[in-house]
Amino acid sequence: MSDPSPHTPRPESSTGGAISPTPSNAGYTPDSDIHLLDRLAVLYRYRRVAITVFVLTTAVMMIQGYTNVQLYLARAQLLIEDERSTAVPGLNTQDNTFYEDPEPYYNTQYRILKGRDLTRRVIKRLKLETVPEFNGTAAPPPTPVSMLRDFEARLKNLVRTAPAAAPEAPKVDESPDESAMVSAFISRVGVDPIRTSRLVDVTFTSADPKFAAIAVNTLVDEYVEQNLAVKLGASQNMLDWLASELDKQQKKVQESEQALSEYRVKQNAMSLDDKQNIVTQRLTALNDALIRARTAKVQKEALYNQVKSISGSASPDAIPAIAQNAQVQTLKTKMNELVREKSRLEEKYQSKHPLVQANLTAIQDTQRQIDFETAKAVQTIKNDYDSAVLEERMLASNLDAAKADAQDLSQKSVGYNVMEREAKSNRTVYESLLQREKELRVSSNSRQNNVRIVDRAEVPKAPLAPTGRRTWLMSLTVGLVLAIGVAFGLDYMNDTIKTPEDVTRRLKLPFLGLVPTVRGDKHPLLTSSHVPHDFGEAFRSLRTSLISKYPGNGTKILIVTSAQPLEGKTTTATNIAMALAYGGSRVLLIDGDMRRPGLHRPLRLNNDRGLSQVLIGQARVRDVIQRTVDPNLLAITAGKTPPNPSELLSSERMKTLLTNLAHGPFDWIIVDTPPVLAVTDAVILAPLVSGVTFVVGAEMTRRRLAERAIDIVVSSRPNYVAVVLNRVDFARNKYYYSRYYGHQYKNYYAEAAV
Repeated sequence: MSDPSPHTPRPESSTGGAISPTPSNAGYTPDSDIHLLDRLAVLYRYRRVAITVFVLTTAVMMIQGYTNVQLYLARAQLLIEDERSTAVPGLNTQDNTFYEDPEPYYNTQYRILKGRDLTRRVIKRLKLETVPEFNGTAAPPPTPVSMLRDFEARLKNLVRTAPAAAPEAPKVDESPDESAMVSAFISRVGVDPIRTSRLVDVTFTSADPKFAAIAVNTLVDEYVEQNLAVKLGASQNMLDWLASELDKQQKKVQESEQALSEYRVKQNAMSLDDKQNIVTQRLTALNDALIRARTAKVQKEALYNQVKSISGSASPDAIPAIAQNAQVQTLKTKMNELVREKSRLEEKYQSKHPLVQANLTAIQDTQRQIDFETAKAVQTIKNDYDSAVLEERMLASNLDAAKADAQDLSQKSVGYNVMEREAKSNRTVYESLLQREKELRVSSNSRQNNVRIVDRAEVPKAPLAPTGRRTWLMSLTVGLVLAIGVAFGLDYMNDTIKTPEDVTRRLKLPFLGLVPTVRGDKHPLLTSSHVPHDFGEAFRSLRTSLISKYPGNGTKILIVTSAQPLEGKTTTATNIAMALAYGGSRVLLIDGDMRRPGLHRPLRLNNDRGLSQVLIGQARVRDVIQRTVDPNLLAITAGKTPPNPSELLSSERMKTLLTNLAHGPFDWIIVDTPPVLAVTDAVILAPLVSGVTFVVGAEMTRRRLAERAIDIVVSSRPNYVAVVLNRVDFARNKYYYSRYYGHQYKNYYAEAAV
């Protein structure tokens, strides 16, 4: 389900007794389509201005059309491509290796086509001094077409980016006659680029059609030749410069390489790069070897410390490195076998038995071997440790020597690297210049031109400006279009609310009715005898709309407000109350504008006591109610102005007053409130009543002000909001009201009054 419109009133009230049944939301919504009569209404509203513009424009164009000299326009077409399009394929030149915005280049070419230097060459070729049209005369009076073309050219020049600065041409002294001819010729030249293409239309205007074609063809020919000459001249200048630069750069290359060679000899560094690599590798290898030697030394030192920590009575077998020795393990295994053999022999023989003695001898020999191998293992551990210490010292000494060699080499390489970089840089610059010189020479020999003529100009067959009937038709057409444009432009700038359609379409609120304007009467009332009949019928129609919008029984309370002062809300509230009273309803009219009370003036009532005295407790309601010209209409004026009107209207006493009046004998209670954009009184009362009647002054209330005021009112969530369009001028909006209300809307009431 879609969200409700921001101007949709709330469906129910938040208060109780002061609110009558919710009004009906059904209503007629005018067609929002734009009708032809709506357009005619705009023209009729601004008919005087439109007729004046039409007459003046048509007269000026006719006079100018019959007094101007007939001019002919010849047109030639050029193709101007980017300069990089002429590059020789395969050459990697600077012009085709980066992006460049083409617009400045093309703008420069357009200016060259209308430049004085090119024009002087064209004038000499045409011998313009012999042409009668240019014999000491300036350009002919501008025609509307030429004026429009000049205006478009100026506008394009303002919008475009400023063209890239071209090399300043040498100044040429011009005689007054030659300067006048150049200016006159340039004023007739037109350069019009075709959008989304690289084609350019070059035009020339002249009274002689043949001369116009010859002039524009000569201009494009000279431009093509000049463009090629400029390219070739620029290429030749660049080649000359490159030749001199190549000689200079070649000398620099030779000098830098010679200096590099001499440095190698003086510093004894003929193979500096290779030696630097060897020293660096040796330094790295020694550093790695020293780290490994120190690691091995730490391990062997720990093992050696274990050996030294063994006391005299302790067995070396406690050291894993000795116990795991292969020779020691073999001898211990043999010793164990001999010990087992001894036990077996002692059980079987006496101690003096030869076998027992041989076994003891073998055991003693094996023990001596074990002791020898153990001592040998201990000595090996000590020797390994001493070797590790010696190796560490030797590697550390070699590393220090390698560091000294590397430092010495680094000092020598500083100057060498500087000289080597300079030599390489000079060599690179020289090779780049040499390549550029060869490419430019090839490109220059190709004689490629990025400008060519696509279509040459033909002799024009018809003049620019129309003649005879065409002048009349063009003048009438331009005058009519300009008059209609002025009318609709004025209507567009006038953003006031003018018609009921503006209410429904712009303000998005229900439309109750409209009230015609009454000239010469500040407060027109239904009781006045001189009020037009259509004024009374308008309020009777409003009465019908209100009764249909608020059906059912019970007291209906309405507040009447507007966006700003002087829109006629007080008069509208008074006449609505009178119309309801004349219809038989019992009506109470309350002046809620306690800041600038005005309800008592048209009704000619006393304003000594009123609503303000009731709200502050100085008077009772029955004491301030006053009778009016109709017995069904009673009124309560605002009374004396209090210091805090808004606080009084938002007080509980005001809510109680409305609740009590809603249960009283009245069918309708109409409350006149101040403008919404001035104060917040209407916003305070909006949620407490049955609905809000918003008065909009026709052709005086701006749409944005009305929308802002309505947003403020709707923000308080009233039950219902509808609009009355006040002070409508039927004469100014004749076509609109004839569409919605018939052709005889006003005349009908006039006939009924007779």
